[in-house]
Amino acid sequence: MKALLTALLLPLARLCNRLGPACLRLWSHARLRADLGPAVDSSVVSLGTVELHGTRRIDLGRQLYLYPGQYWETREAGHISIGDRVVLSRGVHLVAYAGLSIGAGSMIGEYASLRDANHLRGQGPLRDCGHLAAPITIGREVWIGRGAVVLAGVSIGDGAVVAANAVVNRDVAAGERVGGVPARPLARRKVEAA
Repeated sequence: MKALLTALLLPLARLCNRLGPACLRLWSHARLRADLGPAVDSSVVSLGTVELHGTRRIDLGRQLYLYPGQYWETREAGHISIGDRVVLSRGVHLVAYAGLSIGAGSMIGEYASLRDANHLRGQGPLRDCGHLAAPITIGREVWIGRGAVVLAGVSIGDGAVVAANAVVNRDVAAGERVGGVPARPLARRKVEAA
């Protein structure tokens, strides 16, 4: 019986190997559209399913490129807005209790975390003490490096760069480069003409 089933399923398995990546993109896009509605543009490329939690108040731009392992969560009044041509690398976490917006053309590196809320500490279990939230705003053409963390209330200006593994707890001016824990301005290296 096992040999017969194997013989019957082998052509299907070969077909799936050849069509797998395209089928996964179609499946991932269809799931995202089923979860967020018809406003999900057909130009959005999702290389894996997006894990959604909470109210699902999320607006997506056009021509997004979403790598696998996305985790998006909206709670309370939280809303996530992602502009056109944004790239979210593998494992990006977006959590909004107040609001989180990412400007057009921005790129977020692998395993970066953008969370607009912090736990409050009070009487009783930490889990039941609530949150203090403040919106995060990421400008246009911002590059956030791998493993970076952007915390509540931060605004990052257009064209800024956040180095890998930085923890951003203060605003970053347009065009500024920051890195470290906590993130601080980095000196620019001179590029000499050849």
